[in-house]
Amino acid sequence: MTDPKKNILIRVYMVYASVLLFSAIVIIKIGRIQFVYGEALKEKAEQQEIRVFPIEALRGNILATDGTLLATTVPVFEVRMDVSSPHITDQRFFSALDSLATGLASVLGNKTKLQFYNDLREARQKGNRYLLLKNRVTYAEVKELRKLPILNMGKFKGGLILVPETRRERPYKDLALRTIGYTMEHVNVFVGIEGAYHEQLKGYDGKQVKRRINNGDWMPLFDENMVEPQNGKDVVSTIDVNIQDVAQQALRRNLEENQAHQGCAILMEVQTGHIIAIANLTKDDKTGKYSESYNYAIAESVEPGSTFKLASMLVLLEDKKVKPSDPVFVGNGQMQFHNRVMKDVHPIRDGHTNVREIFEKSSNVGIAKLIWNSYSGKPERYIDRLYELGINTPLGIEIAGERRPYIKHPSNKQYWYGTSLAWMSIGYELQMTPLQMLTLYNAVANNGKMVKPLFVKEILQGNTVIERHDPVVLNERIASQATIDTLRKLLEGVVERGTGKVLNNDAYKVAGKTGTAQIAAGKKGYDKQNYNATFVGYFPAENPKYSCIVVISRPRAGKIYGGAVAAPVFREIADKVYATRPNLHDASNKPDDKVQLAAMVNAGKKYYQPEAEKLFQMLKVPALKQAPGIQWVNVIPNGTLLEMAAVPDTIAHNRMPDLTGLQLKDALFVLNSHGLHSKVKGKGIVAAQSVAAGDTIREGQVIELQLSGL
Repeated sequence: MTDPKKNILIRVYMVYASVLLFSAIVIIKIGRIQFVYGEALKEKAEQQEIRVFPIEALRGNILATDGTLLATTVPVFEVRMDVSSPHITDQRFFSALDSLATGLASVLGNKTKLQFYNDLREARQKGNRYLLLKNRVTYAEVKELRKLPILNMGKFKGGLILVPETRRERPYKDLALRTIGYTMEHVNVFVGIEGAYHEQLKGYDGKQVKRRINNGDWMPLFDENMVEPQNGKDVVSTIDVNIQDVAQQALRRNLEENQAHQGCAILMEVQTGHIIAIANLTKDDKTGKYSESYNYAIAESVEPGSTFKLASMLVLLEDKKVKPSDPVFVGNGQMQFHNRVMKDVHPIRDGHTNVREIFEKSSNVGIAKLIWNSYSGKPERYIDRLYELGINTPLGIEIAGERRPYIKHPSNKQYWYGTSLAWMSIGYELQMTPLQMLTLYNAVANNGKMVKPLFVKEILQGNTVIERHDPVVLNERIASQATIDTLRKLLEGVVERGTGKVLNNDAYKVAGKTGTAQIAAGKKGYDKQNYNATFVGYFPAENPKYSCIVVISRPRAGKIYGGAVAAPVFREIADKVYATRPNLHDASNKPDDKVQLAAMVNAGKKYYQPEAEKLFQMLKVPALKQAPGIQWVNVIPNGTLLEMAAVPDTIAHNRMPDLTGLQLKDALFVLNSHGLHSKVKGKGIVAAQSVAAGDTIREGQVIELQLSGL
């Protein structure tokens, strides 16, 4: 018989042994956790509770040539609130809750007053110390937030938490939008200057330690382990904001007037290759609005048409095949080359002419006949000459997207036809971008030296220039000096007597060439309803400082020729440049040229007389002054003088002054002096005002001003 006490004792020992065994297992497990897995688990825990986040470096600025901001990084904030801060008592919180919700709705605008009220109250009840109010809040909005109840108690007591972020801003909005560009690093998209100089602009991010708190949010830990970011460098572009604005507005008006699909305008400094202005506008078929959605100037190759006749004439002159005075017979303005007939739009008289006139009048038959007679037996000689210019290779500009030019060679039997030589001579069966064509004309203006177009001139670290971009020579001499001199005379003749006469003026001389090219419609041939109208040239012709090209694509309002469609944009850009660059006026030989120029540019404007005097002193134009008491004047040419005619002062204390013709700063001065406020639309001089001159006004009234022109 078993002893009950002994059985109980055995059971006790078994339980005790089990406990000891279990304890040993636990101790061993703890030991393994502590000494084997400890570091890894600690690291994992810290990763779950504490994490290192990047602090975004401030991206560098993109500046205009005079230092004006074209693209900059502005501070914005993620705004949160420590709703359950111990510094905010229940009595203070609930007594100010209604007015705080009202203020948040007014300043932030992303929620209604009721939504903010409910969010704040719920967050208080849950003990939320990191409530998100809004992302991407501007500094101006933050300043207003700090005035609101509770938040105005200060940085710590008021519970306001600001997490700094950044946002890229373009102060001039769509001005040179595609050239300034943008980056989308996550999809490897780099456009314009932003893309080309991404490495210099981006800087290096810092590091910030944050701790996880309730609701899965992360709160910064401001400790000595924070690594400060290194901000990006500044890029100084070659763009002139004022000229860019003129180019863009002139192009827009022209496209609207001609109901065109798209267009571009480029202004280049002759000796340096600096791109002073580059405008690209394309029509949105849905909205009918024009915007910079595509960099047509550098990314689209087109058949240039008659502007390419400059290259053909260069080859003929350099090979001594022709002289400007050589007679040419073009018959009735049509001629067969191989199996195809070429026609002139406007035949020249009885067909008897010379080399100079066929270039000035842009005779297709004349140019093609000269090239055919000189090179049909050996067409590769003509093409090789073109290749020697370098126009068959990309320019290698820093901005991505340049389209490769296409100039085929007779050795490529697949694409060389019996008609190719004749049609290439007048700018068909080949393709170039507008910028590539401008670079050729710029080389002629630059005495034969072809320079690379440049969009950036300096890289800055703070105020220190750390990288300077000097002019890059692509071809030291594209032709002999004799050929260049002859070409320049021919280009001047186009404006004086030929298809570019619309640009002939007494103030300064322009040299250039028109082009009107039918647009190919694939296998169907050429669409006779669609054209590219072009003018490309330089000024002042005697001492070229600037070259310019304007291309208008698919005009629909009736006019199609380069001289009628593209040249007016060229003229508006050139006028603005001439008016704002006093050093150009030295090229004028007659004193009344400057007078006509100044009057032309300032027509319709009113000036404050002392400022008008300073302007014309700078232009070195003699002016006939008004009596000292006269404030406002118009500019009127009077022989070799500029007469500043008095504008009647009809301003009474309670009557609306006439502001039309005033520059904006002058108009604002007048309004302020009468206790009026302003709302401004557009750029330039005042073209219209919401309250008519002479109408009764009251102090504090808002006057809308519509600006237009230069």
